[in-house]
Amino acid sequence: MTRSIAIAASIALVLGTAALVGCDTAGGAETPRQSLFIGVDISGSYMNSGHFNDSLEFLAYYIYGHLNGVGGMERPNTLFVSSIGGATEGEPKTFFPIQTFENKSVEEIHATLQEMFPKESPNPFTDYNAFFEQVAFTVRSKNLVLRPITIVMVSDGIPDVSRNGETGYDAVTLKPLERLARSVTVRLLYTDAVVGKSWQTAVSRKRVKVWTQDADVMRSWKDPKIMVADVPFAEQPHFFDWVEDNVDFGVRARRVN
Repeated sequence: MTRSIAIAASIALVLGTAALVGCDTAGGAETPRQSLFIGVDISGSYMNSGHFNDSLEFLAYYIYGHLNGVGGMERPNTLFVSSIGGATEGEPKTFFPIQTFENKSVEEIHATLQEMFPKESPNPFTDYNAFFEQVAFTVRSKNLVLRPITIVMVSDGIPDVSRNGETGYDAVTLKPLERLARSVTVRLLYTDAVVGKSWQTAVSRKRVKVWTQDADVMRSWKDPKIMVADVPFAEQPHFFDWVEDNVDFGVRARRVN
């Protein structure tokens, strides 16, 4: 009997320990695991598309919501924000860390993004490959390998550079991201239906998941029925539901050769 009680106590201890894995010591909240990377297209074509200002404003809410876990949005373990492309093909860009945005209001984050990406200083290239390579380098150098990775890009989605003689969507390679983690998701926002379909069907990948959302849908986040005026951000359930359904949508992997 004593041995049975001891075994039962050991099992209870193991189960209790397992339940605590991934939780804070403070209040039982899950420990953040996701690595979140955000890329902003600063090419002239996107900055002059009419969607640039709206995308920066949306990102301010998106970043604030995730960093603070507001409305059920998943808090990231780490966050990096960078531009996509540059003045020359393959040019590395600065990855601004999570501390750049922590302890700031939505308005302060928006102002920071506007300062980081001034509309008056567009770059000629939208180089997705250089951005993906730098994401992979950052993941490895920061020892973030195996953590779930989400890459959010606000861009028209149109490639400007070639690779090994290939142009267009055939030139976009997600290969640097393939073995970084069991779950890697690329979310392309503010594109259009034709470009979005090309990313879904023409960009080669094995395990990386891709989700695209049209600019016309993205701009609807400001609808007064979604973002209600004079209501605190934390009390905007329609906005958080909209983000979950249209941006942070759970994507299934689809192999594209």
